[in-house]
Formats: sequence, C-alpha cells, structure tokens
Amino acid sequence: DMPWNPHPGEHELRIVRRYLTKNPCYRKNIRSKNKKYVCFHQNGPRGLMLHSVGCAQSEPFGFLQAWNRRSFQDACVHAFIDAADGTVYQTLPWDYRGWHCGGEANNTHIGVELCESESIRYVGGADFEIADPDQARRHALCAYDSAVRLFAVLCQSYHLDSSAIISHCEGSLLGVASDHKDPEHLWAGLELDLTMDRFRADV
Repeated sequence: DMPWNPHPGEHELRIVRRYLTKNPCYRKNIRSKNKKYVCFHQNGPRGLMLHSVGCAQSEPFGFLQAWNRRSFQDACVHAFIDAADGTVYQTLPWDYRGWHCGGEANNTHIGVELCESESIRYVGGADFEIADPDQARRHALCAYDSAVRLFAVLCQSYHLDSSAIISHCEGSLLGVASDHKDPEHLWAGLELDLTMDRFRADV
C-alpha cells in the first residue's frame, strides 16, 4: 500500500510490452555496432530518468501508433505510463539505448514518460490551464503511483540506488539532457505535494 494511493491495495503494477519495432531507435539497437549502443546492451542502465509527455493525452496509444514508424526519427522512450489506469506500456527492452532526453543521459539512463490528463491545456512552454482539477490530479497521482512501483522494480533489477533517479528537468540542470521542465512542472501546476526528492524517497 502506497501512502499517496487513495485506494490502498487496489493498484498493482501492470506492464504490457508494446515494443516500437519499426522505430529507427529500436532498429539501431539491433544492428548498430556503435559503442553507445553496445555499452548500453552490455552494461545496462546506470540511471533512470522520469519524463512527462507535455500534452493532454492520458493514454499512450496515440504515441504508440505515431512513434512506431520507420520515418519517425524524433524520439523513442523505454515506456509510457497510462495516467487513466496506471498501466505501463514498455516500448523498448530495458537494456536498449533510448532517444528520450536529447543529451548524454541517453547513453546511461532508461527513460519513462508519464502521460497527462485531457483536462490540461498547454498555453505556452510548460504553462497550462486546467479544465477539471480533480481529474487532472487523479490522473497525475495514478501515473506517479505506477512510476514509483516501476522504478523500484528497475532499481532492484539493475542494482541501482534511488539516487540514480533524475527527472528530465534535473538532467537539463546537470547538462546531460535538453532544456525541459518535466515532470516537476506538472506537479507544481496541479498544486500536488510531489517532488523528485519525494519520488526518490518513495521508490
């Protein structure tokens, strides 16, 4: 039972494999002899990075469809978390190098995206308006819950301490990721008592 879960005992971690096998990133992991890919395969991740999608899509199916194309060169993450029910959709094997942060952390970190509620409407950058605050907060907490559980499993599987977890925003401040504010902007905008320090502690 998690202290932030409004219905203790009802939420179990569910992982569904939906590998983006047509995405160029997936294909490079199979074929490329580039040291960056080979090292990730051989050594596994040295850290975990938490993202949020930055648009009003509580379910990941639109991403799964759009990104699973040979022509899609923009990104490829390891998983999306459905904000409506907490299901994790794994889109890359955990030991594949992803394209998720636009920086050096791609070489070392697994990247996981939190989906966001349809009640959110972005008005510029990381700023957004909220049509239904209760729904938006409920979705954010559901995704957070699954992320904690998933990251705990990954830390255990790869012998990582929770200190190896960072957000995209923290990666940007460290100079290993592009200039993004997620997912802290989402929690702050929804006035939730959530921070990356708390996330690491919960993991």
